[in-house]
Amino acid sequence: MRLRGCRDKVAEFVDITGDDSDRWIETAPPGWAAAALFAVAPLLLTDESVRASSVIHGEQRFTWLRPITVESDLEVLGTVSRVRERGGIWFLTFDLTVTDSGGDLLTGSSSFLASGTASPATAPSESPEIGPQEAESGELVASRTDLIRYAAATRDWNPIHWDHRSAVVAGLPGIVVHGLLQSAWLLRSVLADSEGPAPVAAARFRYRAPLLVGRAASATMDRSGNEVKATLNSEGIELVSAAFELR
Repeated sequence: MRLRGCRDKVAEFVDITGDDSDRWIETAPPGWAAAALFAVAPLLLTDESVRASSVIHGEQRFTWLRPITVESDLEVLGTVSRVRERGGIWFLTFDLTVTDSGGDLLTGSSSFLASGTASPATAPSESPEIGPQEAESGELVASRTDLIRYAAATRDWNPIHWDHRSAVVAGLPGIVVHGLLQSAWLLRSVLADSEGPAPVAAARFRYRAPLLVGRAASATMDRSGNEVKATLNSEGIELVSAAFELR
C-alpha cells in the first residue's frame, strides 16, 4: 500500500494529539506511526471473517529506524503473522513495515482481539449524555468530535470510537478513546524535553482498560537512563502501560 506523508495530514495529526506544531514541521512525530498502521489495518479489520466481530486493540509495538520526512512517498506492508482462538475470542497478530526509497523506516506489531457479540438491535443507538470533564493542568481529555478528527487524520474508523451502539455491542459501556491516541498522548509527554527528529527508538503499549469519551486522564513517567516506563490513568484505573527506549 502506498502512503504519502502529506504536510496537511501530518499537521492535522499534530494538532489533534496536542503535539508541538513548531517542532514537527519537516518530519512526522513518532505517534504518526498510527496513520501508517491504519493505511493497511482496515484491510484486515474489514475482512468478512473479522467484520462481524467486535475488534479491540490489545497491544502495540513500534520500532522507529529513521524519521519519516513530510511529503515523502512511503510503501506500507501489513501481514497477518499469527491467528489463534481461545474461548470464542480470536487473537490476531498483525505486523507492519514502512519503507521509503532508502529502506526501512518503521516496523510494528499489533495484537487485536476479535469476538462475536450480541445483536446490534439489543443496544441503544444514542449515547447517554456524558459531559466532558473539565481537564485540569496536565490532564488529557477527548470529546467525540476530537475522536472523529483523530479518525480522519489516521483512518482509524473503528466505530467503537464514534458510534455508541457499536461500542455497546462490543461489550463497552460507551464510546471509547482510540488506544493509539492515548499512545500519542504518552509519546508527547515522554518526548516533551527531547530534541531532534528521531528521539525514540522503540515503544510497547498495553491497553488495559478503556477510556470513555469525555473522561480526563493523566500520564505518569519513570525514567532510568534511556528507558522510560509510563502509564495513562483515569479515576485510579490504569488504562495504558508503556515502555520506551529513547535515543
